[in-house]
Amino acid sequence: MKNLLLFLVIFKSMVFIGQNIEKHQWKHRVLLIFTDDKNADDFKDQIKVLSKEKEGLVERKLGVYQFTKNDFRVDFNEVWTSSNSLHRKYVNINDSFKVLLLGLDGGVKLEQNKVLSLEKLFTIIDGMPMRRSELKRKN
Repeated sequence: MKNLLLFLVIFKSMVFIGQNIEKHQWKHRVLLIFTDDKNADDFKDQIKVLSKEKEGLVERKLGVYQFTKNDFRVDFNEVWTSSNSLHRKYVNINDSFKVLLLGLDGGVKLEQNKVLSLEKLFTIIDGMPMRRSELKRKN
């Protein structure tokens, strides 16, 4: 529960950072979720999958950004903020749904056009060298 509160404080503050993803480099991994339609099944399913394991997201220092063509929100916040700069940067005109995982180094570690399972997400993150170092320090 303590980790969940820390997560909420950290990632609620990300709203003020806006869409400057570079500010997260070396501090947070970032999952970017893009959709053409907030009511699309893929988008709603992805949010549902992620919301089941918020503590796992916190443990892995993972922030979640959700985007449409014209706005975005951070974490699982209900408030959407107007902006489209990252949507234009990462999404092709033909992509109606896209998920990108950025590592602590800011590099793209995963890119796909279907719902990302928690198992796959956590396996990828847990296999990253910096995550393995975090786990060693923790133990």
